[in-house]
Amino acid sequence: MPTRPVPRPHRGATTNRASGRFGLPQAEADGDWLDAQAMVDGAAPPQRTTVTVEAPRTIITRNQSPDIAFDRSVNPYRGCEHGCIYCFARPTHAYHDLSPGLDFETRLFAKPSAPDLLRAELAKRSYACAPIALGTNTDPYQPIERDWRITRACLEVLAACDHPVTITTKSDRVLRDLDLLGPMAAKGLAAVMVSVTSLDPKVSMTVEPRAPHPTKRIAAIRALSAAGIPCYVSIAPVIPAITDHEIEHIIEQAAAAGAVGAFFMPVRLPHEVAPLFRAWLDAHFPDRAGKVMTLIREIRGGRDNDPNFHSRFRGQGPWAELLRTRVAIAARKHGLHHQRISLRTDRFRPPAGPQGELF
Repeated sequence: MPTRPVPRPHRGATTNRASGRFGLPQAEADGDWLDAQAMVDGAAPPQRTTVTVEAPRTIITRNQSPDIAFDRSVNPYRGCEHGCIYCFARPTHAYHDLSPGLDFETRLFAKPSAPDLLRAELAKRSYACAPIALGTNTDPYQPIERDWRITRACLEVLAACDHPVTITTKSDRVLRDLDLLGPMAAKGLAAVMVSVTSLDPKVSMTVEPRAPHPTKRIAAIRALSAAGIPCYVSIAPVIPAITDHEIEHIIEQAAAAGAVGAFFMPVRLPHEVAPLFRAWLDAHFPDRAGKVMTLIREIRGGRDNDPNFHSRFRGQGPWAELLRTRVAIAARKHGLHHQRISLRTDRFRPPAGPQGELF
């Protein structure tokens, strides 16, 4: 009889199996000796986080996706210690011969050269200004930002040349940078989306084990709004039969805190995320695992995941339509009708080069 996956203390994934998607061996990656120890002791010990310096050649990532509202982003980190089990960025660790499971949330990469690379790219004569998105792949305010401060340094570059920026985060650590974001927002250059998946602390701790408490996120919305920064609540993802019943309450709380808009997205399970999510369900919600996956497949056209443009973010079928209707009604009721983020680009001034700084 197969054994139920063992939950890791303060971690999202229950396994560290490599994917084999790129021809790599389907073996347990470093750290899954914990499985053997768990069989003896009955519980897995905590797993430490390590950070490796990455030296990319460029820092602005471009995309041409027709269903994404921005065409460029900056990610100061690779991997994310928040450990959200549903994170669609997990498969990117497979490119580095690492597991999208525990490796993704414990073996992180930091890019300390990001601010200098950003300054150099913005200074190019060919650069055309458009909002840069921070937090599109992994959270720019995850715990290691406290010490590395790479996100802060990137914001300083953007603020110095009046470049527009949007931020998506689960962390109230964003409040540390109010001194930058407040003046930028006053010029029409900044907006923040705070992700709130659940207001239930027990559910949140299970789904997003190292992300801040839900009340801290609502408080962050309140503080950002009070500082004049347009703040949106992102209910992403909605997990059927686990968090979907909280939609209206999340919107109500966010509106009371001063949010101006609300977005949602049904849970996505691309590539290695699907088996990781299934194992997580078996470990934490064995009583409803089958129901959850049945509803996800209804939203995703009979599959665990729908990779197609537009429908991948909206879902399809009656259940997805019901979610859209509920969000629309709740947002209208509480005045969160601002669905578009509009930032100015006409204020942009390229950063001065070495010669310009002499005068």
